[in-house]
Amino acid sequence: MAVPKGKTSKARKHARRANWKLSLPGIVECPQCKTMKLAHRVCKKCGYYDGKQVVTVAEEKQA
Repeated sequence: MAVPKGKTSKARKHARRANWKLSLPGIVECPQCKTMKLAHRVCKKCGYYDGKQVVTVAEEKQA
C-alpha cells in the first residue's frame, strides 16, 4: 500500500483545492439584432446563426 513520504502542508493542500471554480460563458452580441447571446449558438431572439436564418422565431404578444 502506498504511504506518503511526508506531511502535506496546509498551503499545498489548499492550493490544490482552490482551482474548482467555473469559468464564465462566452457571451457575445448578435450581429443581426444586437442582443447578447451565447457564442457559437443560434440567437434566441432572431433565430440567426452565421448570417443565415436557421430557426423561425414566433413573435411575442405585446400586453
